Amino acid sequence: MMNKQSLRDMKREATGNALADAAFALALEKGVDGFVVEDVVQRAGYSRRTFANHYSCKEEAIASAALIFKGADEIEEWIAGLSENISPLEVLYHLMKMQLTAEHFVKLQQLVSLSKQYPSLEPYILSGLHRLQITAQETISNLSRGRYPEGYTHLLVGAVYGAVLPLLDGSLNVLLPGQTILEMHEVVTLDHYLDDMFGYLRNGF
Repeated sequence: MMNKQSLRDMKREATGNALADAAFALALEKGVDGFVVEDVVQRAGYSRRTFANHYSCKEEAIASAALIFKGADEIEEWIAGLSENISPLEVLYHLMKMQLTAEHFVKLQQLVSLSKQYPSLEPYILSGLHRLQITAQETISNLSRGRYPEGYTHLLVGAVYGAVLPLLDGSLNVLLPGQTILEMHEVVTLDHYLDDMFGYLRNGF
């Protein structure tokens, strides 16, 4: 049975997500300079004080909408059932597969695209990506229980995130579920790209 603390945390998380989603939608509709915090709270149905309890500014809320992964419970359940002998590389492979859904990936691309037009978003994107990378690294380290050098997990996570960034900024194109080959030329699917990337790591390339 869930305790009061966990219920409170869930409510706070839901509120933060609603505010972030409202800010993100407004940014796509009007541009980052086309709305203010008051517009965000009105759309989400909360007060300005509530917004201030979650975000320092609209830019932070916009970035959070794309960087927050909303399937954390599923991942926690998966991690709880892992074998102790699974390698850090395989853990990271499955984490990326679970996190990089088509919907999440499109949001990340939209966020990066917005940042090119509105540089004020960049510090919050970098901060958010850094937090994601640290979380992944800590997860890998905790699961490996000292079986691998600390530098190895840092190197591994850094390599994977470095390979994903070109997809977000448009340097490399991948085919997402729902897209057709006619819409994008000379591309591979996102799953195929991830499989290739981890194949290189497994083979030491």
